[in-house]
Amino acid sequence: MEKITLQDIIPSGKDLFLMASGLLIFAVGFSFFILPYQMTTGGVSGIGALIYYVTKFPPSYTYFLINVALLLFALKILGLKYTVKTLLATAMLSIFIDLGQRLVPIDPLTGEMYKLVGEQKFMATVLGGLIEGLGLGLVFQSGGSTGGSDIVASIINKHKPISLGRALLMVDIFIVGANWFVIRDMETLVMSYCMLFISITMIDYVVNGARQSVQFIIVSEKYEEIATLINHDLHRGCTVLEGHGWYSKQKRPVLLVMAKKFERKDIFNLIHRIDPKAFVSMSNVEGVFGEGFDPIKK
Repeated sequence: MEKITLQDIIPSGKDLFLMASGLLIFAVGFSFFILPYQMTTGGVSGIGALIYYVTKFPPSYTYFLINVALLLFALKILGLKYTVKTLLATAMLSIFIDLGQRLVPIDPLTGEMYKLVGEQKFMATVLGGLIEGLGLGLVFQSGGSTGGSDIVASIINKHKPISLGRALLMVDIFIVGANWFVIRDMETLVMSYCMLFISITMIDYVVNGARQSVQFIIVSEKYEEIATLINHDLHRGCTVLEGHGWYSKQKRPVLLVMAKKFERKDIFNLIHRIDPKAFVSMSNVEGVFGEGFDPIKK
């Protein structure tokens, strides 16, 4: 049996706040913009929505029950730590969805959930996708997971030569597509797919936007002066690599610098001030982990 500690299960204060905030934001988007317009999102929450449209069974209950069943089934594949962490997020999101649904008033004329933006389904699609994507982005940024299709995709990825991202997309496309068999409305189906695309784009923006870093490779005869000022003025570390010019056949020290994206202008100005003829290469990197950047997640 895998040994776990309380620290393995409970995230840090910052991560727990991010995860709870993200789950709450997702629940707002789901309850106020998805359910009233009978659209379908990806994952188990989407299955919960479909069952709700047919039976009026609360989607929060469906979400919790399916996730618990999936987690028990995949316990050996995913491990006890992942299972317990995901179960915590599942319980929180189930409560938030239930509260969100209770807060949405019932339209006295139709007896259905009140539509916050009237009959503007496209506006509901955009707002729902943005809000859901923001919430999920915060959850993923905290190192958390909402389970659901993540679990199914992990199982598929474990037994089939399919990437995790492609497996997730396949599962979500299938769930959203099932909306047609329940609602029988092409506009609602198209809007559901649009919302899924908006949500995925927003998730990517939130997760990667917070980790936008740049990598500098600097070749200059005044490398020592440049490195000293970057270290002293910008408080960024520099690594000196041993380079070899193939044309000149001479050894040339090369500086490797990792920095936040907003610091690039200061670095360029500093290099230009010391050596305008320096050779500089800058590239974007998805994430930098360690001291001075994002902490390494377990």
